[in-house]
Amino acid sequence: KTSSPDSSSGKEPPFSNNYYDPDIARAAAADNDDDLHHHFSPSRERRLLAKIDLRVIPVLSIIYLLAFLDRTNIANASIFGLQSELRLQNTQYNTALTIFFVPYVVFEIPSNVLLKKLKPHLWLSVCMFGFGLVTICQGLVQNYSGLLATRFFLGLTETGMFPGSFYLIGMWYKRSEAQKRYSFFFGSTSLAGAFGGLLASAIGKMDGVQGYLGWRWIFILEGLLTCVVAFIFFFVIPDFPENAKWLTEEERQYVQVRLRKEQGRSAAERPIGFKDVVNVFKDYKIFVGGFMYFGLIVPAYSYAFFAPGIIQTYGYSRIQTQLYSVPPWAASFTFAMVIAYFSDKIKHRFAFTIMPICLAIAGFGILIVVHDNHHLQYGALFMVAMGVYSAMPVIVCWFNMNLGGHHRRAVGTAWQIGFGNIGGIIATYSFLPQDKANFYRPGYSICIAFICLSAASCLVYAASCIMQNRQREKAPRSLLTEFEKTELGDLNPEYRYLL
Repeated sequence: KTSSPDSSSGKEPPFSNNYYDPDIARAAAADNDDDLHHHFSPSRERRLLAKIDLRVIPVLSIIYLLAFLDRTNIANASIFGLQSELRLQNTQYNTALTIFFVPYVVFEIPSNVLLKKLKPHLWLSVCMFGFGLVTICQGLVQNYSGLLATRFFLGLTETGMFPGSFYLIGMWYKRSEAQKRYSFFFGSTSLAGAFGGLLASAIGKMDGVQGYLGWRWIFILEGLLTCVVAFIFFFVIPDFPENAKWLTEEERQYVQVRLRKEQGRSAAERPIGFKDVVNVFKDYKIFVGGFMYFGLIVPAYSYAFFAPGIIQTYGYSRIQTQLYSVPPWAASFTFAMVIAYFSDKIKHRFAFTIMPICLAIAGFGILIVVHDNHHLQYGALFMVAMGVYSAMPVIVCWFNMNLGGHHRRAVGTAWQIGFGNIGGIIATYSFLPQDKANFYRPGYSICIAFICLSAASCLVYAASCIMQNRQREKAPRSLLTEFEKTELGDLNPEYRYLL
């Protein structure tokens, strides 16, 4: 067991898991970092960043596009007769949506621990093949019980995709350059919504082929696509920088150096233990981050699951409904990238969460009070999708990139996504069949309430970051060893939070 004496007292520091030697105490290591950093010219760094972008972001975006597509295509399937053929009554459809979130929420943190242990290319590709296979089975169910079973296992197999991908992206990029990448990745949900509508409108025309209704073919074909891509992606999904075989040794070292310069060392060498998980939750900001995301999950899933049904009430046919569901998703992707560009440009997050949130609130406000102007109502759906799906990636990026080190980031990101997705359970019961006669006012009101909760949580988190940064600026110089700073992550007194 290796211990690191405290430089001020000569006593062993209060870290019970310092059983490894990360080789961070030697001055030579810092000198090597400086030499390597100066060796890379700005143009060479840009080429390396482009190389990383082409390998990391598109692959993870496609993974999550297919995951979100397989998760929400039940809304498109419902338009093509799922509920009538399976004889779903009352809130049984809503319950089928809800059961997805039970394993999805519970297994987020264990999944990120396994991701680090097994390596991303293995864990993510196995999960991907799993939810593709379950989606195919979903197209073969014959009753309500079968639908519940497949939705449960869909949640179980998808649990690692979103937090795992966010965690992985966060280990490749500096905070000042992360938002565009996060928003592009998160934008795959918008592209999945648009792609899902187009795909469903085409697949729906297979109604009656081989004796299957159109909704079954939606599940079968989209699930089959996921399984094929999962097999290919086993060889393509990137691992963490320190294990990336597609980079040269010098490039791998430089990626790690540039992140150490900004965020400190990550302790990637040490596995995550139970005490690491417990220590993360001693920081109150972890809980605030969960509520930031939780508040937006309710309107996000409400839109994803019920927008086709809402659009159909405007008098469109089944095929028209699928096609009219596409433009709001496309607009939300474009708006999210604009928000991300300016957020990265001025290196600020808080204002770029509040502005889209206000847009979403305005959209829901229109939907509550306007019921006789379908063009205006359809326009309000644009405002909802653009606002919600632009604020969410900023919130996750802001919180995730403010967490220092592998251990705090792995646990904190999984917690935020896992806790936040409890909101998905609320969303599935926000728009009930009987509320259609009341223009879905209860559902819209619930969404506004939870968006306001997210806005308030963002305000608390921003205030906490400002307060702790000021306290650290005024505090005397830290006498902690490099080992202790690494273990503390963003709790290191020398660390500064991004606002």
